[in-house]
Amino acid sequence: MPAVVTDQFRISNASNFVDSVLDSNNSYYVFLGLANPEVLGFGRTDSWNSGNTNSIPSPTDNLQYLSHYRDTSLFGKKINSANIRRVVKKYSWTANTRYDMYRHDYSIQNADSKTLYNTNYYVVNSDYRVYICLDNGSYGYKGDGTDNYKGKRSLDEPTFTDLEPAAAGTSGDGYIWKYLFSISPSDVIKFDSTEYIVLPNEWAISTDSQIQSVRESGNSDINKNQIKKIYIENPGDGYNGNSADSVVCDILGDGTGGKALVTVNSNGEISDVSVTSGGSGYTYGIVDLSDINAGAFADTPITPAKLIPIIPPSKGHGYNIYPELGADKVLVYARFDDSTKDYPVDTQFAQVGIIKNPSQFNSNSINTSSQFSSLYSIMMNDSISVSDKDSLVGAGISQQIGNDVAKGYIASYDNETKVLKYFQDRSLYFGDNSKSSQTDYRSSNNSKVIGFSPNGGMIKSVEPNASFEVGIKTSFSGITTITSDNKQVNLGVTFTQGLANPEINKKTGEIIYIDNRKMVKRDVRQKEDVKIILEF
Repeated sequence: MPAVVTDQFRISNASNFVDSVLDSNNSYYVFLGLANPEVLGFGRTDSWNSGNTNSIPSPTDNLQYLSHYRDTSLFGKKINSANIRRVVKKYSWTANTRYDMYRHDYSIQNADSKTLYNTNYYVVNSDYRVYICLDNGSYGYKGDGTDNYKGKRSLDEPTFTDLEPAAAGTSGDGYIWKYLFSISPSDVIKFDSTEYIVLPNEWAISTDSQIQSVRESGNSDINKNQIKKIYIENPGDGYNGNSADSVVCDILGDGTGGKALVTVNSNGEISDVSVTSGGSGYTYGIVDLSDINAGAFADTPITPAKLIPIIPPSKGHGYNIYPELGADKVLVYARFDDSTKDYPVDTQFAQVGIIKNPSQFNSNSINTSSQFSSLYSIMMNDSISVSDKDSLVGAGISQQIGNDVAKGYIASYDNETKVLKYFQDRSLYFGDNSKSSQTDYRSSNNSKVIGFSPNGGMIKSVEPNASFEVGIKTSFSGITTITSDNKQVNLGVTFTQGLANPEINKKTGEIIYIDNRKMVKRDVRQKEDVKIILEF
């Protein structure tokens, strides 16, 4: 049977996601991960960073891979109200461009195969003000032999912030614009792009004075101004106007209070319709032409007019901009810099993700901090000296602990603090040639996961290009250290006998987004601005 998942369902899901992020009971984080995408192992390829985008594997959506993404994560930053916005496709106002007008009755069955949300019925101007087009000078017939029935070309850039719809200038281009909102400077800096317009959060309850004014002026329950435009689909003929050029007619339907001024030309055609009272409560409307249609229905053949009152979403234009603009996408922003040791700059990453509600380490409580480190840390006794420092990141390390061996992958090494950060994932414990499956192998007893210990042996590199052997500084405990130049440094995590655990339980949290990408090397001179578009 034919069925459809509606646009409104997607818009609602986008709003529900934003509400969930802003709910104080939840913690969503953007995280970076996978410091060694080209090291042979589970979820990796040895050609990941070859420069060919086809060599980067698509993320796999199953429970095994989702847990692996948690294992190889490096650090995360919490998403808050300042870092999440609904967005819609960007249409920048450009002179001499034809824009569509807002209509509630677009469908794929009509002549142009349009739906509302794939038309360019709104714009952002050069001052980051957003407007919706209520009239583009179009009419539903080709009476003058031109294509103006599709709409004229816009000549005047809208710049006003008045609450009532208006023409933007004096060119007579036929356009009527409705001002909705201005994008704040902070949102321009964080969220602006060539593809999307960012929308304010919490439109329905915002206390911003300008948003309040637009929202309240669009509430037709109070202002009785719901209908703004009546479209002439067919002007008909034979209308007499009761010997008057213009007649006030009621707008009937399931609402109340709507009235329109109807103008009839000398040919008996309806040439203009303007709304004098928008009324309220309409989901459809019919203009009552009974006072002027006696002549039309006496003619043979009869050509009745077709006038379509355009019904805005919700109660009126500007009352709720999310369905009005089709906001089914959400943009999440995060910046990672060198402001905290939780974000080591001597590392690299090839995955970006979003995780919901990871627990604190050794706790069932949801982590609520503004950021987290998901790496284990070791304070080394001495500096690690290798010929190629870049070869450290991603290299394997091991420690003999009695008859067992602890294994890990280096995520970063800070020579200033002598802190090495590492992670452990299943690639260390799968023994087949590709280190990617549970195939039996001669030393499968080595698949036991062992943690590094202050009572074990030296930390050794297992990579020939990053060869070293250094002990753990078991005398060190705490969260701050003094460097060789007498600088006190906050390490971000608390050490005990030279070891520190991640700040989250890496077996917890829902991975709701993952993106594999070309490897990015971090550097103290750069910042990573991460922008994620979620489409519902």
